[in-house]
Amino acid sequence: MSFTIAIIGRPNVGKSTLFNRLVGQKLALVDDEPGVTRDRREGQARLYDLDFTIIDTAGLDEGAKGSLTARMQEQTETAIALADALMFVIDARVGLTPTDRAFADFARKANKPVVLVANKAEGKHGEIGAMESYALGLGDPVQISAEHGEGMGDLHEALSALVPATPEEDDEVEDDEDISEEEAAQRPIRVAIVGRPNAGKSTLINHLLGEERLLTSPEAGTTRDSIAVEITWQGRQFRVFDTAGLRRRSRIEEKLEKLSVADALRAVRFAEVVVMMMDSQNKFEEQDLRIADLIEREGRAIVLAVNKWDLVERKPNQISQLRTDADHWLPQVKGAPIVAVSGLMGEGIDRLMIAIQEAYAVWNRRLPTAGLNRWFEQAIQASPPPAVSGRRLKLNYITQVKARPPSLVLFCSRADAIPRSYLRYLTNSLRETFDLPGTPIRITLREKANPFAYKRKRPS
Repeated sequence: MSFTIAIIGRPNVGKSTLFNRLVGQKLALVDDEPGVTRDRREGQARLYDLDFTIIDTAGLDEGAKGSLTARMQEQTETAIALADALMFVIDARVGLTPTDRAFADFARKANKPVVLVANKAEGKHGEIGAMESYALGLGDPVQISAEHGEGMGDLHEALSALVPATPEEDDEVEDDEDISEEEAAQRPIRVAIVGRPNAGKSTLINHLLGEERLLTSPEAGTTRDSIAVEITWQGRQFRVFDTAGLRRRSRIEEKLEKLSVADALRAVRFAEVVVMMMDSQNKFEEQDLRIADLIEREGRAIVLAVNKWDLVERKPNQISQLRTDADHWLPQVKGAPIVAVSGLMGEGIDRLMIAIQEAYAVWNRRLPTAGLNRWFEQAIQASPPPAVSGRRLKLNYITQVKARPPSLVLFCSRADAIPRSYLRYLTNSLRETFDLPGTPIRITLREKANPFAYKRKRPS
């Protein structure tokens, strides 16, 4: 079982920078503004030969009961309870503050091993601040610069006394480009939940987990980082990413929101299935359509979720109307599963999880070669490609080169002359014939080499 360390301390001392350094990726948002981190974030850390789980937490800060600040501290307290040891981080350039002293007592009361880390210790001022930290009574401070990677050897020495040795194992290489359908059925499904601010993404994930794991608030923009959580549903493993709400680019002014949006887009690229959540009171708005288009361009399987369905007045044929609206507004992902849910009440959650698995299976599908050839011949006979400038376009054959999403290469003459409308015809026909609802389909044109081309190049 992995050894777990929680990084704690007051806001803006560099906890997320240290987290990113230890996991080797820029997973947590970092900014000069205090209080950027709100939810707790877990990652797999590696420091030389030490492997352990690291938890980045919100800065320890006091707030009124029930406020967002107070609930952020509750998340931090939960992380401390889950951890085997703590890294208490202070800002050496600032020196000790009354808040540091108060939360040093908090760390001691946790009754867990504590490693005192004096961050930003580079330079003369940093050394002075690090010396002050002896007054906390938490042992010798480890002087580091998380931003520049200084002092990692000293941190390794301090952690070596706590983290048990990890037996060496052969690393398994995962081919994320193309895998068999059988292998796909066994692997955890990576799912990103995206949508406009305040669509109810975090509330839905909390219901799936059965606990208040992610912060929720009526205030739009509560989620900033893309937080990953592990979920098991009916024996199947899922890795679900909660993301910041995506607004129109013209409305994004603050640097921090730009970072949050970039983080959400990375989650979409990393995911295999993307659940696009819409508010039942304001569905299929312009930004929803833009988000769906982004998901299709990234080649991810898509599931449409209409949230807050408990607020909708029930009428006959509502679900059928949702299906009609989705196909009208989102023709590029025609047939994508659409599910009415209530993250707050738990309505429709089972249907959503089934839709995610079905969309994932379609996204991984390989088409039979014989069936593909038969479809290709029939599609051309039913609607031949148009002549361009009086010359007939010749389509030779088509083959699937990969799945995830289904991607095909069409060999033809004069690839630049084939109209996009004809490619849409082939895509829709393919989607209908092989039952590929909603998933992006890629058709790449390639000109077949002309075996007689060399004759034109011979000198006369």
